[in-house]
Amino acid sequence: MGRRSYPSDVTDEEWALVAPYLTLMREDAPQREYPLREMFNALRYVVRTGIPWRWLPNDFPPWEAVYAQAQRWLRAGVFEALVHDLRLLLRTLQGRNPHPSAVILDSRTLPSTPESGHRGGYDGAKRRRGSKVHVAVDTLGHLLALVVTPADVGDRERVGEVVREVQEVTGGRVEVAFVDQGYTGERAAEAARGEGVELVVVRLPEARRGFVLLPRRWVVERSFAWLTRFRRLVRDYERLPETLAGLHFVAFAMLLAQRLVELLGKVINSL
Repeated sequence: MGRRSYPSDVTDEEWALVAPYLTLMREDAPQREYPLREMFNALRYVVRTGIPWRWLPNDFPPWEAVYAQAQRWLRAGVFEALVHDLRLLLRTLQGRNPHPSAVILDSRTLPSTPESGHRGGYDGAKRRRGSKVHVAVDTLGHLLALVVTPADVGDRERVGEVVREVQEVTGGRVEVAFVDQGYTGERAAEAARGEGVELVVVRLPEARRGFVLLPRRWVVERSFAWLTRFRRLVRDYERLPETLAGLHFVAFAMLLAQRLVELLGKVINSL
């Protein structure tokens, strides 16, 4: 590698899993001037630390080359494909059906930055301007689908779009989506039913105030907590919503690859 390692670097075992997805062109292609693994390590460094692209350490390939390669990967959808396959493997190894029949929907608002402010909206409930990330996860907390909107777009307004993406990646196998009270209303329920999914609203117990950990709902809250480990995703630093969405899949690819390597290690050691 020719440099000291960073905590964000991909391990040999993880690289064996992800490399086939990242190889978009021959090694003698002009765009392959720098080692692909180093380009991926640089992308991981940006997502994990949150630094601007131009601030990449000098022992990585030039930031322009890393950014261009990252955009090629994002446009090709390689991280969505990687997360999809890692999720299937993890579910199978844990004795689950490869595709879930139930999901959890929720959203989180990321504050705007000068780069993303032009497309932000004001979230009155959170009292902040930014972008809203609408997600669907399975009952293990693994990402299935994601939609980025201005923060002033309500949760129920994007139910149909999120559920449609869920059904596309699961082959239409999802039957139930657990949601909070922000998704109440016939319009949201009808949008979900149009995709073959029944919305189940998990309500806050009466006479309870403040933060309450709700059954099933805690799964998606844990997924959001995982994402806070990636400093690039604590605010919306991206000019394009597609980049913000793609970097969420990069983060989950990192999480699931590490988890799969750990699980496979336990399986091998038990033989």
